[in-house]
Order: sequence, then C-alpha cells, then structure tokens
Amino acid sequence: MDMMRGRWLGCRSSYVPLFPHGASRTVPTSSRNGTEGSVADGFRIDPKLFTRLLQHPAPETRLHCRGCPDQRRAGVASQGFDSFDWTNPLSPSAIGRREFAVMIAMIMAMTALAIDIMLPTFGSVRTEYGLAADSTAPAAIVTFFFLGLASAQVFFGPLADRYGRKPVLYAGLTLYIVSALAAAFAPTLEMVLISRFVWGVGAAAPRVVALSVVRDTYRGEAMARTMSIIMSIFVLVPVIAPSLGALILSFASWRWVFGACAIAAASLVVWTLRLPETLKPENRLPLRFDSIVAAGKTVITNRQTIGNTLAMTFLFGVFFSYLASSELIISDVFDRAEQFPYIFGGLAGVMGAAMLVNAAIVSRVGLDRMVHIVLVGYVAASAMMVALAIATNGAPGFWIFVSGLAAMLSMHALLIPNFNTMAMNPMGKVAGTAAAVIGTISTALGAGLGAMLDRAFDGTVVPFTLGFFGCGLVAAGFARWAGRGRPVEPETSPDEALGRAAAIGG
Repeated sequence: MDMMRGRWLGCRSSYVPLFPHGASRTVPTSSRNGTEGSVADGFRIDPKLFTRLLQHPAPETRLHCRGCPDQRRAGVASQGFDSFDWTNPLSPSAIGRREFAVMIAMIMAMTALAIDIMLPTFGSVRTEYGLAADSTAPAAIVTFFFLGLASAQVFFGPLADRYGRKPVLYAGLTLYIVSALAAAFAPTLEMVLISRFVWGVGAAAPRVVALSVVRDTYRGEAMARTMSIIMSIFVLVPVIAPSLGALILSFASWRWVFGACAIAAASLVVWTLRLPETLKPENRLPLRFDSIVAAGKTVITNRQTIGNTLAMTFLFGVFFSYLASSELIISDVFDRAEQFPYIFGGLAGVMGAAMLVNAAIVSRVGLDRMVHIVLVGYVAASAMMVALAIATNGAPGFWIFVSGLAAMLSMHALLIPNFNTMAMNPMGKVAGTAAAVIGTISTALGAGLGAMLDRAFDGTVVPFTLGFFGCGLVAAGFARWAGRGRPVEPETSPDEALGRAAAIGG
C-alpha cells in the first residue's frame, strides 16, 4: 500500500492524530509531540483526542494534511461533522454533544413553552377582564402568538445569514423577554394580544437559529440523529408546560405564568453564552435585496428542500389537528375526560421514545431507506385506522384506538426529524434563510391545514383518521417527488475539511 505522511497537531497537552480510514485507532506514542507519522490513504480523526482539542483549542492552529488526492473523503464528515477550521479559535468552554442537544432543544422549546404554559390561564383571564365563562376570547392569546411566529421567521433567516446566529438569537430572546413582561403587566386584553403578537415575533428568531446551528454543525444521517435527540427532549416541554402553568396558578396570579416565560428566556440567554458562533465570517451573506431574493430562490427551487418541506408540512397539519382535537375525542367519543392529561402525556412519551430509536438506528438503516420504510408503514397503518373507524361507526374500542394512535404518532416522530434533515441538507450556504422558509411554510400551512381538519370533527373519530390517511398519502407523494430530484452531494474539499462546527465535542 502506498504510504504518505500525516501530521500530529499539538494543543497544550493534547494531540490529534489523522488516522487511515478504517485503520486501527491505537495512538503510537512515538508519533506525538508534533512529529510526523506515516498514515495510509484517506484520513480519519480519532474522536477522543478530537474532543480534547475542541475543549482546549490552540490559537491560530489549522489542521492540515498533505499527500493523497483522496484526502477530501477524509475525516470530519465520517465523524458526523461538516468541517473544521481553527483559524478563529473558540472559547475553551466548547460544549459537548449532549449539552449541545439539550441546549438546542431548549432554544426550540421556547415556542412550545409560550403556548402550552398559557392553557391553564384562560379561566383566570376571563375573570380578570370580565368575560363570560364560555367566552373563547382568551384563545386569541395562542392565535396572536402563532401569527407573530409565522410572519417573522422569514425576516430572521436572512439576518442570521448576514450577522451570524448568536446576535439574532439574542435579539429574539430579548424581544421575547420584553414582550412577555409587557403581557404580564398589560391592563387590557387587547394589550395582552398585542404583546403576544410581538412575543411570537421574538420567538421566531430562536426557532430559526436552532435549525441553522444544527445544519452548520451536522449534515446527512448525523444531522438526522442529532435532530431526533433534540426533538425527543423538546417533546417533553408540551407535556410539562400545562402542569407548570397550573402549579404557578395554585399560588400566584396568572400574570406570573407570563413572567415565568421571561425568566426561562433570560436563563437561556446566560446558558447560550457557552454556544460558539457556528457561521464563519467568510460564509456570511450580504443583506441586500438581490442577495435575499437569490437565497430564497435557492431554497424554493431546490426540489429536495421544497419537496421534503411540503411532506413535513402535511404531517405537521395532521399533528396540529391532533393537538387541538385530542381532548375533544378523548372526552366526547370515549368519555375519559379525567384521564386525558395522562393519556396525552403517555402518547408524548411514546413519541419521545420513538425519536430516540430514530437517533440510534438512522445511521445504520440509512436516511432515505428509513423514510421510505416508515412512510409505507404510516400509510398502511392509517388506512387500517380508517377501516376500523368506519366499521365501528366512528367509535372503536378505546384501547385499540389508542394503540393505533400511538403507532401513528411514533411514525410521526420517526419522519419529522428526518424530513427536516433532508430539507436542510442541500442548504448549508443559506442555512438561516432555509430554516426561515421551511419554518414559515410548515408552521403557517400546517396550522391552516390543522384548523381545517379540526372543523371536520363530527363527534366520531372518522374525520380524524381520514386526516391521518390523506395527509400521509400526500406526504408520501411529495417525498417521492423530492427524492427523484435529489442531486449527488459534493465531496468535502480539502479547504473545507475542518470548518464550520468548531464547538461540538464527541
């Protein structure tokens, strides 16, 4: 075998070896302390020492290798990273993958927290503002937030591509905190609703930034695995938030529920000081109209991105319908209103477990194959649910229905992170804009589709199961269309070989 020379790079007391692809990971002691050692064609980075270098970067250090033309296949991508570059070293407090996953999940969860923690406050809001006991006006607290969230993402995306991820994150969280406090002190319901709209605008920034940071750091199956872990943590927030709101109401005014969101966002500001900036200065896009239009055109004309986004949107639509209709179905169809919190929480737990399973197996099964298998199962299972609903006049046995629903939601949990990954994969150069466009489409159209499905409720589960089946079919069609137009991903060039993600250890 032809051999070539590779360099060990020192960093304080740690060194990072470049290993031959597929070779032993044993570190030869004679090759340390900056000396050169022989390695075979195709490099790999030892993950343990790589982590140590991440935690203690040396100033002005660039990892490099010389020799074979196949080195572009090397290293960082095989470890789940896009690239690495030490020209602009990061803080010694670089975070590990577990902390990264939890942090991004909490950034994304700011949206869910601002919605679900409010649900127990509706009665107190009616009393505070002299509304009728059956008034639906407090529901506008959620609606106005969604309007702000859906309308603002498209603006924060280009800003994140121009100024970096962290400035936009902090701007959004600051707006989130200020508007939450404004809502807490609002003298009228109208002022609450205006504050909630602005609050939604502020929440749009963390949502865009979270997805952009993940795409800056990972791609392909590594991104799908990471997104699954993030979503498995995120899904706990809608389960816990209503109980947290009820707990606060047990000893304080409903205004403190709003205040709790401001406290949570302020805590997140402090925590994310540990998160390095993931967008390199040379990859920032100018904030000009033609540049923004070009970036947007890149997103919406990419068949893989828009096809998977639309597939995900239809799954979001039926999931939003589930969130809105599940209480009515459990209460009216099955007469188990008092058990609803436990049923809802149990199903959320099933989704979280499914996302962890996805994280564990997606790299073994393969992203494309995983999506194909689950989509086939999704359509088949939803067709069986429709047949069961029709055969029982819309009132099947409770446990049979809940078991089928758990299976459907598990497949949702397997599909949504993977669709997100497949949509973002080609968008590394415009990740902020792509995250904004994907978020706007999936949130706005998904919420509208969910509202249409909600209005179809007729006291049975037939419209609900038909929604799962119909949306599953459409999602499968868009996924197939997106797959036909997928370009071959370019290899990582030597100059890119160690680039954007210099924050995440193993």
